Amino acid sequence: MIVDFHVHSTASDGTLDPQDVAYRAKAFAAVALTDHDNTDGLAEFAEAGAELVESGRSDASFVTGLELSIEPGYGFDQFHLLALGIDPENAELKKLLGRVLAGRNERNKRIIAAFSRLGIEMDMDGLAACAHGEILARPHFARWLVERGYEKDISSAFARYLLPDSPAATRCYEERFHPPQEDVFRAVHSAGGLCIMAHPKYWRREWKRSGCDFAAAEREISRLKEAGLDGLEALYQANTPEENERFTRIAMKASLLTTAGSDFHGSNKPNIELGMEVDEMFVAPLFERLKIGVK
Repeated sequence: MIVDFHVHSTASDGTLDPQDVAYRAKAFAAVALTDHDNTDGLAEFAEAGAELVESGRSDASFVTGLELSIEPGYGFDQFHLLALGIDPENAELKKLLGRVLAGRNERNKRIIAAFSRLGIEMDMDGLAACAHGEILARPHFARWLVERGYEKDISSAFARYLLPDSPAATRCYEERFHPPQEDVFRAVHSAGGLCIMAHPKYWRREWKRSGCDFAAAEREISRLKEAGLDGLEALYQANTPEENERFTRIAMKASLLTTAGSDFHGSNKPNIELGMEVDEMFVAPLFERLKIGVK
């Protein structure tokens, strides 16, 4: 079957509208919209999904979600959490997202100031046009640079300016607020959602060069299970076959749910296709927790 539990739209840094995501995935068994740090596209996504199902054009389950960048833990660099099956109107979740948005806005001011020091004056109207919605993220800065001729494409804009390891002379990367793990787990569970670690292969930057330290990952994931983690994105489009197998094994050993996600962003990441092929048994426990029936 085809599923995808990690998808972005124009509500954050993707290029398809939420409605178009639903239309594109109508033949899947299930799809989740998981925009960064906000739930703004979920109503449109859910409405489009409901219309497709009611009209008989789809048997898919359309899952409400989001992706949060949270405190990674000691010795780790990046922890992205997928919240699946959430109630977007939950008060505790909204409060958390308000804190995250304030942190993003403060970070963006520092990024703009860093570019100004390089003689690149960014205008907020232009950046807002790149962003489409309330969330302004690094891909929107990159797109602004490309559209104004500073870089040839988004990848080169990131490499030169927007990564933690961009060259010191041009680096405009700034860290932002990452909410504590326990706060996020509590808010997502309060909203009726599941806490799923996204792409664990990126948990430490050095793993991109040296490969994953699966023993370290297993130890910390076991701790996170006790703290409230519900599952692991064990199948990910950028994983090697070994990483898929090892992270699946780690999840099963810890009695965690397993999910599969593409991290689809539309033309912002043109090499990533929407949808992941999985065995039904791989996602059966997740489907049960999300109350998804296999059709």
